Amino acid sequence: MARTKEFNEDQALDKAIEIFWHKGYNGTSAQDLVTHLGLSRSSLYDTFGDKQKLFAQSLRRYQKNAQNQIVELFDQSTNIKETLQDIFKQAVIESLEDRITKGCFMVNSSVELAMHDEEIAKIVKNNSQTMEEVFTKAVLKGQNEGHISKAIDAKVLARFIFNNYSGIRVLARTGEKDKQVYDDIVKALFSIL
Repeated sequence: MARTKEFNEDQALDKAIEIFWHKGYNGTSAQDLVTHLGLSRSSLYDTFGDKQKLFAQSLRRYQKNAQNQIVELFDQSTNIKETLQDIFKQAVIESLEDRITKGCFMVNSSVELAMHDEEIAKIVKNNSQTMEEVFTKAVLKGQNEGHISKAIDAKVLARFIFNNYSGIRVLARTGEKDKQVYDDIVKALFSIL
């Protein structure tokens, strides 16, 4: 008779995201996963497969959650430029308050693994393409409402915005704590909008 799972897979993935985000793929041991997720090795491997498969599932879950949050913010927005400012303000606050300099899980994974792991590379590429589409749609909405300049093509502007957003997350990973550095980046970005 098969045993029933005594844990919530989504909660386990959320815990896996935490440990992988903090320590990276290579820095996270099997014992770290067992300890942090509170699962036995057999439950861990029976449910998620190996460490690489667990990492990929965690990254996909992170991607979905992060994208859904951004899409919801843009869908509810009555002023895209102000919504973008709020998104960047939050990214700066998180970067300055992050004591363990974890940056962005997607960006970190891209830097650590995308060159060497085809599945992770696909997830990262999919994320970039999806976020580009999300930001393009938002910029078009902002341009049509008159809140964002039409001087630059919406897709080009969306790429620039998303690249700066990702760049702030990379800067956070380096441990940068000078608020002026972040403020300068955001000010230059919004001078174009």
